[in-house]
Amino acid sequence: MDTDAQSSIRRRLSEVASLFLRIGIIGFGGPAAHVAMMHDEVVKRRRWLSEGQFLDLMGATNLIPGPNSTEMAIHIGYLRAGWPGLIVGGMCFILPAMLIVMGLSWAYVRYGTTPQASWLMYGIQPVVVAIIAYALWDLGRKAIHSALTAAVGLAVFGLYFLAVNEIILLFGGALLVMAVENWRRLREAGRLAAFAPLAGLSLLAVTATPFSLPVLFLTFLKIGTVLYGSGYVLLAFVHADFVEKLGWLTEQQLIDAIAVGQVTPGPLFTTATFIGYILGGPQAAVVATVGIFLPAFILVAVTNPWIPRLRNSPWASSLLDGVNAAALGLMAGVTVQIGRSALIDLVTVLLALVAFMLIFRFRVNSTWLILGGAGLGLFYGWLR
Repeated sequence: MDTDAQSSIRRRLSEVASLFLRIGIIGFGGPAAHVAMMHDEVVKRRRWLSEGQFLDLMGATNLIPGPNSTEMAIHIGYLRAGWPGLIVGGMCFILPAMLIVMGLSWAYVRYGTTPQASWLMYGIQPVVVAIIAYALWDLGRKAIHSALTAAVGLAVFGLYFLAVNEIILLFGGALLVMAVENWRRLREAGRLAAFAPLAGLSLLAVTATPFSLPVLFLTFLKIGTVLYGSGYVLLAFVHADFVEKLGWLTEQQLIDAIAVGQVTPGPLFTTATFIGYILGGPQAAVVATVGIFLPAFILVAVTNPWIPRLRNSPWASSLLDGVNAAALGLMAGVTVQIGRSALIDLVTVLLALVAFMLIFRFRVNSTWLILGGAGLGLFYGWLR
């Protein structure tokens, strides 16, 4: 490789690192805000991609599991600077949020049991429930667009409370929608039976297991490999694995983890960083973060050459419809469960209702709502 080529690669890598570090630091507002920032930077300002290329990347990230905005950063890094750019783009987007969450986790572990911290979380937790409820409403309007997807979402919601495995629910709902929407094509091709083995997918069957780094890593690796939909769907998997099966987290700790993810920039999946830290300190925080994000790097590397075909595939489109509907059913089930823990009296119920209306009517940023809930919780504790 000649000197000019090496210089060009270094320059492009530097551009990728600079861009995604900045977005990772200022990227409040969730995946939609992150993607909007990336669009402004790489399409309008820097002209790295055309509008069509950017839309193709968005479609591709919706068709694979994992955190969409992180996968967009990885895709863009790859297209701009090759394989080194793929790694640098993703890591620079994730790193600021990871470090911020680790700092908040340290404060949570050290001060989380003080009376002031208890009142702080008293005000924050109802707001988190309202934020998730609004996300469920907003996503539902886009994902539920037929009687079939509505039925799948409701069925998954009901079966979730019967303790049916969430991976079976997610993939079962997705395959059902794909099969019904493409029944004629499936019947002609004789391919329906090819999808049956997926119904046997299951979680790591771990019950009452003592904390260990390998189990932590493998559990988050599995979640990152199968998780479709909004980052909020992460709650269903974390709840099933860490609250119900492993028993490592309480309902309150899960809500606190969501709150930390909301008030920090970058991907919501850094909730895993918080969970790792409170379970096993800094080392576990890094292990959890690597586990949940590693599949995104692998999936982007594998699927990038296939993006044009994925975008035009009716099979992929209908599969995604089913995944989204099933994911919403899981998300609704967890919302009900954590709502029982957070809405414990009239004050918390009113706080959740007010927060929901502020988001619904005025689109108030979730960060400000959580900070407001924290302040009101402290004030109420002072009055008591």
